[in-house]
Amino acid sequence: MALNVEKYDVGVENKLELIRSATESNADEAIEALKAGKVIAVPTDTLYGFACDACSSEAVNRIYDIKGRKHTSPLAICVGDVSDIEHFAVTDHLPHGLLDSLLPGPVTIVLGRGESSILDKSLNPGLDSIGVRVPDSDFIRIIARGSGSALALTSANLSGQPSSVSIKDFENLWEHCAYVYEGGVLPAGRAGSTVVDLTKPGKYQILRPGSAKEETVAILENYSLLEEVLSG
Repeated sequence: MALNVEKYDVGVENKLELIRSATESNADEAIEALKAGKVIAVPTDTLYGFACDACSSEAVNRIYDIKGRKHTSPLAICVGDVSDIEHFAVTDHLPHGLLDSLLPGPVTIVLGRGESSILDKSLNPGLDSIGVRVPDSDFIRIIARGSGSALALTSANLSGQPSSVSIKDFENLWEHCAYVYEGGVLPAGRAGSTVVDLTKPGKYQILRPGSAKEETVAILENYSLLEEVLSG
Protein backbone atom coordinates (compact mmCIF):
# COMPACT_ATOMS: atom_id res chain seq x y z
CA MET A 1 0.00 0.00 0.00
CA ALA A 2 1.43 3.35 -1.02
CA LEU A 3 1.41 5.85 1.80
CA ASN A 4 0.70 9.44 0.84
CA VAL A 5 2.47 10.83 3.87
CA GLU A 6 5.57 12.78 4.68
CA LYS A 7 8.79 10.84 4.29
CA TYR A 8 12.15 11.91 5.55
CA ASP A 9 15.41 11.64 3.65
CA VAL A 10 16.29 8.14 4.78
CA GLY A 11 18.14 6.13 2.20
CA VAL A 12 19.44 2.76 3.27
CA GLU A 13 22.80 4.30 4.12
CA ASN A 14 21.42 6.84 6.60
CA LYS A 15 18.30 5.10 7.87
CA LEU A 16 19.95 4.44 11.21
CA GLU A 17 20.41 8.19 11.73
CA LEU A 18 16.71 8.38 12.68
CA ILE A 19 17.35 6.26 15.75
CA ARG A 20 17.97 7.87 19.13
CA SER A 21 18.11 6.33 22.59
CA ALA A 22 14.99 6.88 24.66
CA THR A 23 16.81 8.80 27.37
CA GLU A 24 16.27 12.15 29.02
CA SER A 25 19.23 13.64 27.14
CA ASN A 26 17.25 13.25 23.90
CA ALA A 27 13.95 14.55 25.26
CA ASP A 28 14.34 18.17 24.09
CA GLU A 29 14.80 17.03 20.49
CA ALA A 30 11.67 14.89 20.72
CA ILE A 31 9.67 17.76 22.22
CA GLU A 32 10.73 20.11 19.43
CA ALA A 33 9.68 17.54 16.81
CA LEU A 34 6.27 17.21 18.46
CA LYS A 35 5.80 20.97 18.62
CA ALA A 36 6.66 21.13 14.91
CA GLY A 37 3.80 18.75 14.10
CA LYS A 38 6.00 15.71 13.48
CA VAL A 39 5.35 12.07 14.35
CA ILE A 40 7.87 10.18 16.49
CA ALA A 41 8.11 6.55 17.57
CA VAL A 42 8.57 5.89 21.28
CA PRO A 43 8.62 2.99 23.73
CA THR A 44 5.91 2.77 26.39
CA ASP A 45 5.38 0.31 29.23
CA THR A 46 3.59 -2.06 26.83
CA LEU A 47 4.35 -1.50 23.13
CA TYR A 48 6.15 0.90 20.82
CA GLY A 49 3.88 3.70 19.75
CA PHE A 50 3.56 6.54 17.29
CA ALA A 51 3.09 9.84 19.08
CA CYS A 52 2.27 13.39 17.99
CA ASP A 53 0.70 16.56 19.36
CA ALA A 54 -2.94 15.64 20.00
CA CYS A 55 -3.96 19.24 19.29
CA SER A 56 -2.40 19.29 15.81
CA SER A 57 -4.95 18.03 13.31
CA GLU A 58 -2.23 17.79 10.65
CA ALA A 59 -0.05 15.58 12.86
CA VAL A 60 -3.01 13.42 13.89
CA ASN A 61 -3.96 12.90 10.25
CA ARG A 62 -0.37 11.91 9.53
CA ILE A 63 -0.56 9.13 12.13
CA TYR A 64 -3.73 7.78 10.52
CA ASP A 65 -2.05 7.84 7.12
CA ILE A 66 1.11 6.10 8.36
CA LYS A 67 -0.91 3.29 9.92
CA GLY A 68 -3.42 3.02 7.09
CA ARG A 69 -6.04 3.37 9.82
CA LYS A 70 -9.65 4.44 9.33
CA HIS A 71 -10.39 7.84 10.82
CA THR A 72 -13.40 6.28 12.55
CA SER A 73 -10.97 4.38 14.84
CA PRO A 74 -10.26 6.69 17.79
CA LEU A 75 -6.81 7.56 19.11
CA ALA A 76 -5.92 7.62 22.79
CA ILE A 77 -3.98 10.44 24.41
CA CYS A 78 -0.98 10.30 26.72
CA VAL A 79 -0.22 12.84 29.45
CA GLY A 80 2.78 13.16 31.71
CA ASP A 81 1.06 12.95 35.09
CA VAL A 82 -2.23 11.79 36.58
CA SER A 83 -2.93 15.37 37.67
CA ASP A 84 -3.01 16.41 33.99
CA ILE A 85 -5.96 14.20 33.12
CA GLU A 86 -8.59 16.63 34.44
CA HIS A 87 -7.60 19.15 31.76
CA PHE A 88 -8.64 16.75 29.02
CA ALA A 89 -11.40 14.57 30.50
CA VAL A 90 -14.09 14.44 33.18
CA THR A 91 -12.77 12.93 36.42
CA ASP A 92 -14.88 14.44 39.22
CA HIS A 93 -17.21 11.42 39.37
CA LEU A 94 -14.36 9.02 40.21
CA PRO A 95 -13.52 7.89 43.76
CA HIS A 96 -10.67 9.88 45.26
CA GLY A 97 -7.37 8.12 44.69
CA LEU A 98 -8.60 5.70 42.00
CA LEU A 99 -6.62 7.19 39.12
CA ASP A 100 -3.48 7.33 41.24
CA SER A 101 -3.95 3.64 42.03
CA LEU A 102 -4.30 2.68 38.37
CA LEU A 103 -1.70 5.02 36.88
CA PRO A 104 1.07 5.30 35.88
CA GLY A 105 0.68 1.84 34.41
CA PRO A 106 -0.37 -0.30 31.42
CA VAL A 107 -3.99 0.89 31.51
CA THR A 108 -6.01 3.10 29.18
CA ILE A 109 -8.81 4.91 31.03
CA VAL A 110 -11.82 5.89 28.90
CA LEU A 111 -13.49 9.02 30.27
CA GLY A 112 -15.94 11.62 29.05
CA ARG A 113 -14.37 14.62 27.32
CA GLY A 114 -16.79 17.14 28.77
CA GLU A 115 -17.23 20.75 27.73
CA SER A 116 -14.10 21.93 29.52
CA SER A 117 -11.69 19.60 27.74
CA ILE A 118 -8.89 21.51 26.02
CA LEU A 119 -8.55 18.80 23.36
CA ASP A 120 -8.96 19.95 19.80
CA LYS A 121 -12.37 19.02 18.38
CA SER A 122 -10.64 17.46 15.37
CA LEU A 123 -9.36 14.58 17.53
CA ASN A 124 -11.85 11.71 17.37
CA PRO A 125 -14.68 13.89 16.02
CA GLY A 126 -18.15 12.86 17.07
CA LEU A 127 -16.98 10.98 20.16
CA ASP A 128 -17.77 12.33 23.61
CA SER A 129 -15.20 10.09 25.30
CA ILE A 130 -11.41 9.82 25.20
CA GLY A 131 -8.93 7.11 26.16
CA VAL A 132 -6.17 8.44 28.42
CA ARG A 133 -2.79 6.89 29.23
CA VAL A 134 -0.06 7.70 31.73
CA PRO A 135 2.47 4.97 30.89
CA ASP A 136 4.93 3.75 33.51
CA SER A 137 7.73 4.81 31.17
CA ASP A 138 9.94 7.77 31.96
CA PHE A 139 10.82 8.95 28.44
CA ILE A 140 7.30 9.38 27.08
CA ARG A 141 6.18 11.07 30.30
CA ILE A 142 9.06 13.54 30.10
CA ILE A 143 8.22 14.51 26.53
CA ALA A 144 4.50 14.70 27.28
CA ARG A 145 5.22 17.16 30.09
CA GLY A 146 7.59 19.16 27.93
CA SER A 147 5.22 19.34 24.97
CA GLY A 148 2.74 21.44 26.93
CA SER A 149 -0.05 19.38 25.40
CA ALA A 150 -1.38 15.85 25.32
CA LEU A 151 0.15 13.37 22.92
CA ALA A 152 -1.97 11.35 20.54
CA LEU A 153 -0.69 7.81 20.96
CA THR A 154 -1.26 4.60 19.02
CA SER A 155 0.67 1.41 18.41
CA ALA A 156 3.58 1.60 15.96
CA ASN A 157 2.39 -0.75 13.24
CA LEU A 158 0.22 -0.89 10.18
CA SER A 159 -3.43 -1.19 11.13
CA GLY A 160 -4.37 -4.84 11.59
CA GLN A 161 -0.77 -6.03 11.81
CA PRO A 162 0.98 -7.36 14.95
CA SER A 163 2.00 -4.78 17.52
CA SER A 164 5.65 -3.84 17.98
CA VAL A 165 7.82 -4.74 20.96
CA SER A 166 11.05 -3.65 19.28
CA ILE A 167 11.91 -0.99 16.73
CA LYS A 168 12.80 -3.71 14.19
CA ASP A 169 9.15 -4.78 14.21
CA PHE A 170 8.14 -1.58 12.40
CA GLU A 171 11.32 -0.84 10.44
CA ASN A 172 9.24 -0.45 7.27
CA LEU A 173 7.60 2.63 8.84
CA TRP A 174 10.69 4.40 10.20
CA GLU A 175 10.86 6.68 7.18
CA HIS A 176 7.59 8.35 8.17
CA CYS A 177 8.92 9.38 11.61
CA ALA A 178 11.07 12.36 12.49
CA TYR A 179 12.85 10.15 15.05
CA VAL A 180 12.64 6.58 16.31
CA TYR A 181 13.49 6.26 20.00
CA GLU A 182 15.12 2.98 20.98
CA GLY A 183 14.13 1.47 24.30
CA GLY A 184 15.15 -2.14 23.69
CA VAL A 185 12.84 -5.11 23.46
CA LEU A 186 9.79 -4.44 25.64
CA PRO A 187 8.96 -7.25 28.06
CA ALA A 188 5.17 -6.93 28.30
CA GLY A 189 4.41 -8.98 25.18
CA ARG A 190 2.05 -7.79 22.44
CA ALA A 191 -1.18 -7.56 24.45
CA GLY A 192 -1.08 -3.77 24.80
CA SER A 193 -2.69 -1.82 27.61
CA THR A 194 -5.84 -2.87 29.42
CA VAL A 195 -8.68 -0.59 28.31
CA VAL A 196 -11.38 0.22 30.87
CA ASP A 197 -14.41 2.48 30.48
CA LEU A 198 -14.96 4.65 33.55
CA THR A 199 -17.41 7.11 32.02
CA LYS A 200 -20.31 6.07 34.29
CA PRO A 201 -20.25 6.79 38.04
CA GLY A 202 -19.76 3.66 40.13
CA LYS A 203 -19.36 1.40 37.08
CA TYR A 204 -16.55 -0.03 34.99
CA GLN A 205 -16.39 -1.99 31.76
CA ILE A 206 -13.30 -3.77 30.43
CA LEU A 207 -13.13 -2.95 26.71
CA ARG A 208 -9.84 -4.81 26.09
CA PRO A 209 -8.23 -7.26 28.52
CA GLY A 210 -4.70 -6.23 27.58
CA SER A 211 -1.72 -6.96 29.79
CA ALA A 212 -3.08 -5.97 33.21
CA LYS A 213 -6.73 -7.01 33.44
CA GLU A 214 -6.55 -8.91 36.74
CA GLU A 215 -4.66 -6.15 38.55
CA THR A 216 -6.94 -3.49 37.10
CA VAL A 217 -10.15 -5.26 38.10
CA ALA A 218 -8.81 -5.82 41.61
CA ILE A 219 -8.15 -2.09 42.01
CA LEU A 220 -11.54 -1.11 40.58
CA GLU A 221 -13.39 -3.48 42.89
CA ASN A 222 -11.33 -2.30 45.85
CA TYR A 223 -12.88 1.12 45.16
CA SER A 224 -16.34 -0.52 45.10
CA LEU A 225 -16.93 -0.06 41.39
CA LEU A 226 -19.32 -2.56 39.79
CA GLU A 227 -18.76 -4.22 36.44
CA GLU A 228 -21.19 -3.16 33.76
CA VAL A 229 -22.18 -6.14 31.66
CA LEU A 230 -23.47 -5.51 28.16
CA SER A 231 -26.81 -7.19 27.50
CA GLY A 232 -27.30 -9.32 24.42
